[in-house]
Amino acid sequence: MPTAPVRLDAIRACLEGAIPGVMATCSADGTPNATYISQVEYLDADHVALSFQFFSKTRHNVLANPVVELLVVHPLHGAMYRLGARYLRTEAQGPVFERMKAKLAGIASHEGMAGVFRLRGADIYAVDRVEQVAAPRHAPVHAGASRLSALRRAAQRVAEAGDVDGLVEALLDAAAQEFGCAHAMLMLQDAAGERLYTVASRGYGRSGAGAEIALGDGVIGMAARMATPIRINHATLEYGYARTLREGVAGHLLGREIPLPGLAEPGSQLAVPLACGGRVLGVLYVESPQELRFDWDDEDALVALATQAAVQLGACAAGAHAAPADDAAEPAAGCAACDAPAAAGPLRVRHYAADDSVFLDDDYLIKGVAGAVLWKLLRDHAATGRTDFSNRELRLAPEIRLPEVGDNLEARLVLLTRRLVDRDADLRLQKTGRGRFRLCVARPIELRDVPR
Repeated sequence: MPTAPVRLDAIRACLEGAIPGVMATCSADGTPNATYISQVEYLDADHVALSFQFFSKTRHNVLANPVVELLVVHPLHGAMYRLGARYLRTEAQGPVFERMKAKLAGIASHEGMAGVFRLRGADIYAVDRVEQVAAPRHAPVHAGASRLSALRRAAQRVAEAGDVDGLVEALLDAAAQEFGCAHAMLMLQDAAGERLYTVASRGYGRSGAGAEIALGDGVIGMAARMATPIRINHATLEYGYARTLREGVAGHLLGREIPLPGLAEPGSQLAVPLACGGRVLGVLYVESPQELRFDWDDEDALVALATQAAVQLGACAAGAHAAPADDAAEPAAGCAACDAPAAAGPLRVRHYAADDSVFLDDDYLIKGVAGAVLWKLLRDHAATGRTDFSNRELRLAPEIRLPEVGDNLEARLVLLTRRLVDRDADLRLQKTGRGRFRLCVARPIELRDVPR
């Protein structure tokens, strides 16, 4: 016997695609039809989206009679729920469509149907009622820590960050330690709004600092382009970001590309945009080799955390613009590059003006704004012996060509610092005070500038 109505919010676990739903429709003359449907996507407390994949009897019925019934099943304990819904419209582009397209690709790959499933549109339905029609086989078990408690602790970490470097550390530490995301990376958007670059990561053999991906590529690029979280709980080739990156780069340019970190075959992926004031600043990405690793509560919590991080990132950048640097640099701690035995011969540094790419002893290091920053530091050091610098002077340096709005210099310095460590280079940047840092050089340097 049907029980009392329940809220759609309470059964979001049934809308993951782990168990196909059943959809019942009627033709204009009242002839019923039932079919399985790949996706019932939760939109909000009153709406769902269904995958429109085939021109079929169901499609014709919906257009003739928009009232439908849906049966969905809880993947953990088997409780069944019946939804009464009304068709409103079909979306063939936009955030909902792209999110469903990504999830469908994961489901299709998992079922061996990657070449068959193709999303034509996202059909939007208003949900008029939700009824439980079969009780759980056993009481639900809530595994793991409370996401709300984890979010509270994570938010405190982020709030205490005083600069961009501290914010990056706090955000990734929170993802790993509070939410158990063993593999995570943070990517920020460049000033042109065309690409994302990796600032730091957790859980990989290398940080991947400096690795880039275009907006719209893979789970990460699509989350940034559409400003929407994308969560895939099955392995999929179509949204493998590493494959997308390699296919999009010509062979002769691979020497100037830093490989993205990441799992070779992630079973679950979740990309969450850092958005503030209608602008996407970057993406927090977590993944796991385990399928069905991330649920709605994970997504909700990480979206909230990423939103706070975006606001904090904007505040750190604004503070860096407004606050003066410390008058004097603090003594720096020991530097791995400077304390190591000097290598034989000078360090040969080559700079290409066309894209500000920098090579150390013929090995690619970095490009773009970070490359321009390093080249200025090395030129000043070679000319005058300087080792201490400030963010303010870099921001005012015309040769770095920072954009007038959203220069994100602090993030680029974090990236450069981590990239030098990754490369185990005979150069290091060390923070010596607020808005100040030191260039540590372990070997004599030879500079060569290659003009455009």
